[in-house]
Amino acid sequence: MPAELLSTSHGQTMVLTLSNPEYRNALGPDIYAAGVEALSVAESSADIRSVVITGAGGVFSAGGNLHRLRANREQPAEEQTQSIEGLHNWVESIRSFPKPVVAAVEGAAAGAGFSLALACDFIVAARDAVFALAYSNIALSPDGGASWVLGQQLPRQLASELLMCAERVTAERLHQLGLVNRVSHPGEALDTALALAQSLNDRAPNALASIKELLNDAPHQTLHHQLAQERDHFVCNLHHANAGIGIQALLDKQTPRYE
Repeated sequence: MPAELLSTSHGQTMVLTLSNPEYRNALGPDIYAAGVEALSVAESSADIRSVVITGAGGVFSAGGNLHRLRANREQPAEEQTQSIEGLHNWVESIRSFPKPVVAAVEGAAAGAGFSLALACDFIVAARDAVFALAYSNIALSPDGGASWVLGQQLPRQLASELLMCAERVTAERLHQLGLVNRVSHPGEALDTALALAQSLNDRAPNALASIKELLNDAPHQTLHHQLAQERDHFVCNLHHANAGIGIQALLDKQTPRYE
């Protein structure tokens, strides 16, 4: 069966499923391109308020296809450069996508599969899920933004351990480190992720988009500039119809239904 990215709808949530059963959902250029396209469609659809990325067959993703990587060693360097650019385009599209993206991880998330999960806004992982940035095991360095995310979120010593030692890490440890949001029973990561997505779907989309943009910009801003952006987003959202809905619903002790 060919490697593909399957798309299904669960209410207002788009579920993207990595499917490459022969190679444990290994990633590749076709999947990267499909991921960018799927997010473009989801961004323009008012019916979609969140996205969940998961893997087929009880595995999230083994990362890069080693057979393809070995073959690319015989090709000009531009071949692998273009492939990584495809992955990075997808990672950047996840980060800039104005709606929440949740990774639902069962089994292994290795290499670029781990990087892909780290690119998402939330990670839900089964208790027996295993994560590994195993690049250094085969004399490679990371891609997919793993060094950026870990460098931003962890002390240098911990980031160095995950990237250089390339050891298998449990979902529980990543939860303790603050990289995994929720740990589910085995086999229930997708259901838990969908429940989280539904709770996000019930919130005002414009407010979540502002929060995501503010979080994206914060590492590069001075406090002065971040405060200015927070002010501008707050005022804009206050004058959005959803603020009127939310404020009135709270005053009336009702559940708001946002546009």
